[in-house]
Amino acid sequence: MQIPQDRLAGLKQNWRTDLLSGFIIFLIALPLSLGIAMASGVPPMSGIIAAIVGGLIVSMISGSYVTINGPAAGLIVIILGGIETLGQGNVLFGYTAMLAAIACAGLILAVSGLLKAGTLGNAFPASAVHGMLSAIGLIIFTKQVHTIVGVVPIAKRPIPLLLEIPHSIAHLNPEIAVIGITSLAILLLLPRAKTKWIRMLPAPMVAVLVGIGLGYWFDLEHQHFYLLPRGGEFPTGPQFLVNLPQNILSGITFPNWSLITTSKFWGVVAGLALVQGLETVLSSSAVDRLDPYRRKTNLNRDLSAVGVGTFISGLIGGLPMIAEIVRSSANIANGAKTRWANFFHGLFILLFVAIFPGLIHHIPLACLGAILTVTGYRLASPRHFETALNKGRDQLAVFTTTLTVTLFTDLIIGILSGIAVKLAYHIYRGAHPLYLFRIRIRIEDTPQSYRLHLKGAAIFTNYLGLKKAFDKTPLARKVILDLNETRLIDHSVMEKIHEFKEEYSAAGGSFEFLGLETMRSLSKHPLAARTRPRKLRNSV
Repeated sequence: MQIPQDRLAGLKQNWRTDLLSGFIIFLIALPLSLGIAMASGVPPMSGIIAAIVGGLIVSMISGSYVTINGPAAGLIVIILGGIETLGQGNVLFGYTAMLAAIACAGLILAVSGLLKAGTLGNAFPASAVHGMLSAIGLIIFTKQVHTIVGVVPIAKRPIPLLLEIPHSIAHLNPEIAVIGITSLAILLLLPRAKTKWIRMLPAPMVAVLVGIGLGYWFDLEHQHFYLLPRGGEFPTGPQFLVNLPQNILSGITFPNWSLITTSKFWGVVAGLALVQGLETVLSSSAVDRLDPYRRKTNLNRDLSAVGVGTFISGLIGGLPMIAEIVRSSANIANGAKTRWANFFHGLFILLFVAIFPGLIHHIPLACLGAILTVTGYRLASPRHFETALNKGRDQLAVFTTTLTVTLFTDLIIGILSGIAVKLAYHIYRGAHPLYLFRIRIRIEDTPQSYRLHLKGAAIFTNYLGLKKAFDKTPLARKVILDLNETRLIDHSVMEKIHEFKEEYSAAGGSFEFLGLETMRSLSKHPLAARTRPRKLRNSV
């Protein structure tokens, strides 16, 4: 399989497939960018700016090939909370102060990439990260259900918002609910259509087009009330439509730096940089596994590129961005070969907003609410609980702890709680406290094999040491990972070892375990954590 060329040579070689994929991703990304901005409590133009910068600028400096960069649903909670924290009731001030925080977070990520911090994403347990994302999904879901039915909820926090859903449904605005529920039906049913060409239609854009038609039918452009028999009086009008400036340049907003010396400002910056960096590194790694050409993202460069893009976006009124997994997956599925697909998707968004800003104004908010409701549900789907349980009861405990604590506090405390639970499990199972962050490896290089003797515990907090050893492994050799002196391997490390085994074997080498068969699996999952029975630990 011939690997596509990069840069200008790649454009010349693959411009047709990348142009087509970029156009399809534009159809998906435009409504998502608008919806993410609205759900984040910022002007719709903020999401558009982030998507344009992610496509036109980040694509050219990133360390990835087929990744799509843009605003992400996973950052909605951070932005909303940041505006509330910084604004203290003044939404406009909170928004402009948040732009300054976004720019600072971008600088931190850019420098972090230069300092080769991209690999630190491997040091976070997968179950804690998934728990955090599920909490974010649940928060998005609880907020957007109210938008679908045209009701402004009283509650602000996730649990009260969830409990208020029945009240909103009971007092729904019928015309807005028709638009929202129709959009929701399109998003759920279109991908399941039996006809192939129908399944290929971008469901978000179809939902938006149908919603625009229904908006015209219900005359949302003009403020009025309508009566229903036995149903009372309902308001309708432009407040249920996207509000976008006619001139793209008038949508540019500059940051307010007045809070830069305060601790609350830097608390928001730290939370944003952590979640944004984590999502970028994890998404880029996931995209590598989907890439048919098995190209490897330079995670440090990708982190810096996203940081630069976020810095620029924050300076002109845009949202932060990440390497987005859903849009990247669609990009690969549509045949994209190079970074130019990301560039074209940003270019199409820019051209559309510049030429047809009035059309965007006719998009009902209920459509965008439906899109985000589906996104939130996918992040928080009950199947994630089942997946965590299949990997082990400890994984489920970490997942549910992270999710629950995040819902009642915030993202940083949530993920730290999940990590604490994970470490407690590891210490209970025999990981020595002195070696939680340092791995013990002895390398034996012979003409017959390249053997890595692993002693003690291999867990998420000391995995980077094992990764360094993997990175130094000679190509096309027989590699043996000797686990006879290993007490514990956690699920996160098992996943990383499996990834290395696949990549090393594909590159012409061979990889095998020694002593894994004497370890006990903690669940039926093939990559479950392993421990050595206590009676066999005497020499370990």
